[in-house]
Amino acid sequence: MSRRALIGLALLLALACLLPFVLTNYRTFQASLVLIYAIALLGLNILTGYNGQISLGHGAFYAVGAYCTAILMDQAGMPYWATVPIAGAVSLVVGFLFGLPALRLEGLYLALATFALGVSMPQLLKYHLLEKWTGGVQGIVIAKPEPPAFLASLGMNPDQWLYFFVLAVAIAMFWLGWNLLRGRVGRSLVAIRDHHTAADVMGVNTALYKSLAFGVSAMYTGIAGALGAIAVQFVAPDSFNVFLSITFLVGIVVGGLASLPGALYGALFIQFVPNIADEISKAAPWAIFGVFLIGFVYVMPWGLAGAVKIVLARLRAPKVRQLKEIQP
Repeated sequence: MSRRALIGLALLLALACLLPFVLTNYRTFQASLVLIYAIALLGLNILTGYNGQISLGHGAFYAVGAYCTAILMDQAGMPYWATVPIAGAVSLVVGFLFGLPALRLEGLYLALATFALGVSMPQLLKYHLLEKWTGGVQGIVIAKPEPPAFLASLGMNPDQWLYFFVLAVAIAMFWLGWNLLRGRVGRSLVAIRDHHTAADVMGVNTALYKSLAFGVSAMYTGIAGALGAIAVQFVAPDSFNVFLSITFLVGIVVGGLASLPGALYGALFIQFVPNIADEISKAAPWAIFGVFLIGFVYVMPWGLAGAVKIVLARLRAPKVRQLKEIQP
């Protein structure tokens, strides 16, 4: 990573740490949701952007992570921070197992299989044999995490503490994703996406890597679901309908496929654009949202991440020309 990139990351991190002290509690809560959605979108991007497997059911893995945390906090009395890795591990196993039979499916057939998973998840959570754990249609209410005593004595409120907790997890997940995708695993995933047969001929274990992509993607989404449950303090089956899965897919397309920053851009889009659309028109907010979506896709076909790269390249172009003119 270049020195300029490191400086940019340091400035971005400093800005992220400053945000909860200049925003209201509600805006801080929204910022926490942006980070949570960014983790989920990064997971889906690993599967779809880098490996080429289309999923319309990632809301189900988000629900798995959310319910794991809610059940462990409500019935087992576990601390909120301890439930997050457990939710990620459970989601990893569920995603890997789902990825095994999905190996025989590709393209639209795989999309339909994952769509069926997203559609069925709310009904499974309402199943009467699971009600004693899931709470049925009434869901589960969990307590909001309080900051440690020494931070509370300094004036930090629960929304600020939750933001920093989510920020720490998001940094860890993005760092893990960056290391995973820039190495051999990332190259294998991209090779399978670009040409499945050629990757197989070159010795890539396509079955293993496709199942691994499903598992890792589900783990990221499950961790995001666990954090989302902690932030919202409530889980219910109808909160994880298929519309959530489609929203995640919209996020990675708008943010930019096969792009780590694209996950953050997409999270900003799915968090704030619906609110803006609602302020523009109370009668037809989703029509306005559709106009925004079409406009973004038309103007930026490579997503926001691609548009940012193009703008930065054009800003650097005059400097490159000047250097060439100065050189003898």
